[in-house]
Amino acid sequence: MSLVKSKYFSPRAIGLHAALLLWVASCALAAWWQVGRAVQGNSLSFLYAIEWPVFAVLGVLGWYALLTLEKVPEEEVEARRLYEERMRQEARAAREATRVDEDPALSAYNDHLATIATQPKKRLWGH
Repeated sequence: MSLVKSKYFSPRAIGLHAALLLWVASCALAAWWQVGRAVQGNSLSFLYAIEWPVFAVLGVLGWYALLTLEKVPEEEVEARRLYEERMRQEARAAREATRVDEDPALSAYNDHLATIATQPKKRLWGH
């Protein structure tokens, strides 16, 4: 029960529930308004009357995704950081081992590419 309580009744979850209720109510109101306009003769409003419920469904899907998103454990974050650091070191070592006499402009360009390749990767949201 504690997991369910922390998942569905945490302050973050309650905020998501409130945002979902507001979103679905707004979409329903907009759909109702568009149906009224369509009945009055605005044929384009038939499309909008269908579009607003689709937006409401997308809001529900987003709510579900945000509610069930799990935080990545610190062990996995640290393991990824160590792996990336090892890969950067191996890339630097491979670059130094294969360095030959080359054009200075080409060498500078290759050094630039190696720097880009060995920089820490940007963290993705939720990962």
